[in-house]
Amino acid sequence: MIIYFLPLIAVALLCVPFILMAKKLKTGKACKKAFIGNLCSFAGVMLIALILPIGDIIGAAAGEGGAAAVISTGTGLGYLAAALAVGLSCIGSGIAVAAGAPAAIGAVSEDPKAFVKALIFVVLGEGIALYGVLISILIISNVSK
Repeated sequence: MIIYFLPLIAVALLCVPFILMAKKLKTGKACKKAFIGNLCSFAGVMLIALILPIGDIIGAAAGEGGAAAVISTGTGLGYLAAALAVGLSCIGSGIAVAAGAPAAIGAVSEDPKAFVKALIFVVLGEGIALYGVLISILIISNVSK
């Protein structure tokens, strides 16, 4: 029965730092503390997910005829790895584009001939996300075998 409450607990743990500090998010230090608290609670949830083999518990509860296919812990970790590959690569891509795009706009406004060079730097930042998607497709194709 507790299996049904685990996603709710995970979402609550991820939202707690932002709910508690919603009034104080006017300064950069408060935002940084809230973000660090959110990352720590996320790491705690992931640690619990690694320690408790939830897929095997569901499979044991279902019995022989209850479920057609049981997802094992290894399969769940494979899907988690694919999600992390996409998520972290998109975060990295966002950071790269956030740093490169304003500089590219400034360079193009001063010299319109620099448009192609600026576009190349912005596209290189976005390519990181595509690599993450490619890696996640490879992980999911190996997990589903």
